[in-house]
Amino acid sequence: MTALTPAAAGGAGVDELLDPSFLDGVQDVPMAEVRALRHRAEQEEVNLSYTRRLLQGRLDIVRRELQRRAEHDGRSLVDLLPEILSEKGRGPAHGLGRHQTVQPTSPEQFETWVNSLAPGADLTDVPSMPDDLLEQTARSLAAGERTLSERRRGVQSVMDAVAGELARRYREGLADVAQLLADESRHG
Repeated sequence: MTALTPAAAGGAGVDELLDPSFLDGVQDVPMAEVRALRHRAEQEEVNLSYTRRLLQGRLDIVRRELQRRAEHDGRSLVDLLPEILSEKGRGPAHGLGRHQTVQPTSPEQFETWVNSLAPGADLTDVPSMPDDLLEQTARSLAAGERTLSERRRGVQSVMDAVAGELARRYREGLADVAQLLADESRHG
């Protein structure tokens, strides 16, 4: 029996956003549709960002356990959790510092996706995992993080393109800020 490959991060919703034709004709659609496209892209970016944080946390724990074993560190993984979770060893964030106005849509689904990257690995009991499984888990999670991050950057590019279209409309007088505020006060 062969192991199933997890679906791409974000699934079909992100696939659609990343399709080169997704933004075709965006300059001709009504303003409400452009805003809806922006909201959709923002939601997918939030979902991917949340999923990446879940994945990165697990990867940090697995990597630290590998390091603990290699260095024959006598401390338990539980004792090391504050250090792991404080991100001391991680470099600067590579996110774009976007203000998020929405929440992840289905946290359980995203956790299931992250766990599917390392089938057979019990990430609730990392210290009891054999070295070979721990190393394979680290490789699988790292590969998943790379592809997820690539897809997230693609969604961020879509967000930027849609925001650029909105800005163009306001700049060229094709959209009215007063109307936007009135629309948002009715819906918000």
